[in-house]
Amino acid sequence: MKFDRKFLLCALVYAVVGICVGIYMAASKNHGQLVGHAHILLVGFVLSFIYGLIHKLWVAADNRLVANVQFYLHQLSALVMGTGLLLFYGGLFQEALDPILAMSAFGVLGSALLMVYLVIRFPRSQA
Repeated sequence: MKFDRKFLLCALVYAVVGICVGIYMAASKNHGQLVGHAHILLVGFVLSFIYGLIHKLWVAADNRLVANVQFYLHQLSALVMGTGLLLFYGGLFQEALDPILAMSAFGVLGSALLMVYLVIRFPRSQA
């Protein structure tokens, strides 16, 4: 499966999860998970969707190791960040989650830097 489709499918999963968290917050009238909800939708859904578009339109790196690293680093970091923030703002494991959340933030940054590299190094021919 090509990276544009992988990113699209992951983005849609994050969209469903983020919407479910939003519905939970509305139904419970407890908006304490707002930060986790926002990060799931922005880092998980929006950024994955944008990366999928970038692969579809501008990057020709489907068989490249760096593209695999970028994909899995982003997905792992987004998953850890979203889950960690839900737990953190749910009042669970807060002290233990601080370094894990920091690492996930650096993972998201690293995957963004790798995407910049992919766009520069492996441009899709615009013939």
